[in-house]
Amino acid sequence: MLSELQVKNFAIIDDLQLSFRSGLNIISGETGAGKSILLKSLGLLMGAKASPDMIRPGQKQALIEGLFDLKKRPDIIQRLEQLGIDCDEKTLVVKRVISSQSKSKTYLNSSLSTLNDLASIVSPLVEVTSNATPLIELTSQHESKSLLTRAYHQQVLDQYGMCSSLRQEYSDYYYKYQKLQEDLENFKNRASENQSKLDYLVFQQQEIKSLNLQENEEQELESAYNQIRHAKKIQENILALESLIWSDSEGALARLHTARGYLSKLCDIDANYFQNKLNSLDEVTNLLDEIAFQTQSYIQNEDFHDMNIQSIEERLSQLRKLQKKYGNRVEDILSALQNIEKEIHEIENFDVVVKEKEEEIEKLYKKLKNLATQLSKTRHNASQVMTASVNEELKDLNMKGLKFHVSIQKRAELGKNGMDDIEFMCQQGKNTQARSLAKTASGGELSRILLALKNVIGASEIARTYLFDEVDSGISGETAEKVGRKLQQISRGQQVICVTHLPQVASFADIHFFIEKDPKAKKVKMQAKELNQQERALEIARLISGEKISKTSLAHAKELLKEAQSAY
Repeated sequence: MLSELQVKNFAIIDDLQLSFRSGLNIISGETGAGKSILLKSLGLLMGAKASPDMIRPGQKQALIEGLFDLKKRPDIIQRLEQLGIDCDEKTLVVKRVISSQSKSKTYLNSSLSTLNDLASIVSPLVEVTSNATPLIELTSQHESKSLLTRAYHQQVLDQYGMCSSLRQEYSDYYYKYQKLQEDLENFKNRASENQSKLDYLVFQQQEIKSLNLQENEEQELESAYNQIRHAKKIQENILALESLIWSDSEGALARLHTARGYLSKLCDIDANYFQNKLNSLDEVTNLLDEIAFQTQSYIQNEDFHDMNIQSIEERLSQLRKLQKKYGNRVEDILSALQNIEKEIHEIENFDVVVKEKEEEIEKLYKKLKNLATQLSKTRHNASQVMTASVNEELKDLNMKGLKFHVSIQKRAELGKNGMDDIEFMCQQGKNTQARSLAKTASGGELSRILLALKNVIGASEIARTYLFDEVDSGISGETAEKVGRKLQQISRGQQVICVTHLPQVASFADIHFFIEKDPKAKKVKMQAKELNQQERALEIARLISGEKISKTSLAHAKELLKEAQSAY
């Protein structure tokens, strides 16, 4: 949910702060007051590109900042954590800074971010659905154009039918299927080049195998090389250490032995107090003796004396040559060897490999066909329920003569989304054929079909914010009231922010904001305020009758508010 919005020095906005809440947030105002500018600022929070000409004249930078409550969106919190962005308070602050002198900057919870990261979190998707549900979805009268695309239709139906996981599984297999087909085609096309390539691959194989590399060999060689380089220093230090520990009367062990004698005599007098001290001294003596023994063993080891620095340097030199060709680690070189040997096998057994690949593709195709069939069945079942639900919504929106249909046609070949071609259709009368929305529905009808879909699909969605930009365009009267009720219904499960010019829609608001140009400002300046109940009645009366509010329009406004509130 979008909780706070602050905009500074953006177009005609000087300094604006709005506090949105859950439910239906209505924004109204005079034509040209700046409602579209406000929506543009929200668009920047969703990842829209910024440019210096958006900055208020006379200012060096503009600031757009939004606070989102993420308590009901653990998926967004998880995605932020994956991006390394702290989200302890379960809130997200998106900040866009547009500068006239440098590149614009984007921040997520104070962390400098990219537009791509921002878009992955709150980007507005001009569709009803997406695999990843955005925090904000922008819905305008222009979005009805999306209703004319089949890709949109398929996405809407899949969300309604809860096909996301099944479709994702199909997509994963389809990608593998395409990749295998591509690999097989490339393998066949390389047949003429295989012999010359085989010679080079065999050379590479022998070059690597001749060294008989072992895992961790590089570390062992470098350790041995280091020992030889410092052999003299190692011996000197070990001998000095032995002298300090083991030399006769002056050595540490000899002194500890003398100290033990004194402690032993003290134990004879008071064992309760001194015995544990004697035991500790014995432990120290044994530990020191063990240290001296182990350090002496280090230089007595045959490997220490047998190591040849020349052979190690030669081995390391050979290893470095291979690293330049095949990878920085021994493991990388051995992995490259496996790939080389796999290629050699494929070339030497060309016909067998082709057959194996074809069998693998055939097996994968059967799996794909099975998943596509499941997906298609689920879509058919969902389409029947969705069609009935949308038609009920349309009937409620005074579109009784129009029938909504979902056409599902079987494709000749499997596609990236299955075996179905999906298209939304509408039927204008009982005796007419259902035709595509693009050919039959008017702009007003498309807007109401869109609203009906939002209401039907919305019930299955997780918490989010909807922005409706005059989706009520082209309607009035009873239909406008129906639209207002639908927006209110959607807002019960979501946050809805709606820009409207219709009094019937505005009357259903939980919170109502009024946008206007500041008449006292020397320059064009937009201001906004949250209306109280009395101010709401006046604004709705203005929407009814225009600037000159009459007693009749005010009475009508109060009646609209009363009726809308009784519907809560």
